[in-house]
Amino acid sequence: MPAKPAGGVQSVERAFDLLELIARAGGEVALTELAAETPLPLPTIHRLLRTLVGIGYVRQLPNRRYALGPRLIRLGEVANRQLGALAMPLLKDLVTNLGETANMAVLDGDMVTYLAQVPSPHAMRMFTEVGRQANLHDSGVGKAILSVLDDERVTRLVKQAGMPTPTAKSISTLDDLFADLARIRKDGYAIDDEEQETGVRCFAMAVPGAPTPMALSISGPVSRVDDAFRDRAVPELRKATDAIAAALTLAGD
Repeated sequence: MPAKPAGGVQSVERAFDLLELIARAGGEVALTELAAETPLPLPTIHRLLRTLVGIGYVRQLPNRRYALGPRLIRLGEVANRQLGALAMPLLKDLVTNLGETANMAVLDGDMVTYLAQVPSPHAMRMFTEVGRQANLHDSGVGKAILSVLDDERVTRLVKQAGMPTPTAKSISTLDDLFADLARIRKDGYAIDDEEQETGVRCFAMAVPGAPTPMALSISGPVSRVDDAFRDRAVPELRKATDAIAAALTLAGD
């Protein structure tokens, strides 16, 4: 493993490492919890946090815990818009090739947030507002994202958000969710089979190796989105998610 750059660059890397740890903890964490997750000395962690608090990227709560700060919101909004713009040509291709609504969503705390959508040309179609949030356990994109996370993080996120059951088919227990995730990990795609909305079925796939967990989906009425549709949709989703993964890799070089 190559050595990290010294000096100021190393300090920047350490600061971002702390931000990532806070985010993975659900957006709020104690100093002792951070110390347990990083080899950095406690005085270094405290100094970095003090700096991040001073410039608004972290805030200290009355209970002395640390949370992500308000200045990250603007950065996140701009980054999300850029990700959505990156995905739009691929979503348009999905709609052209499959005829149903295509979406992109990203893990956002303990929920998923939809960043981009291209609607189906059909009069009867699935529609989700960009910026809307959905639960992880009952959405196709959410379960696709959960499938690339470790079981401990899955449990923590789902327990934080709860497991509401908007339809009779919604998953309501962690045991059932983990059984579904085992299938997703084996097959490579997730299904929302009327779990978020009655009459709507969705196939979704995570973007491999994405720095922030994200997924694409194709959704429509159950009358059109059937097994034969799945056989066409899965290869198209794989092609699109691989293309986004390649674009993100190039952007990071």
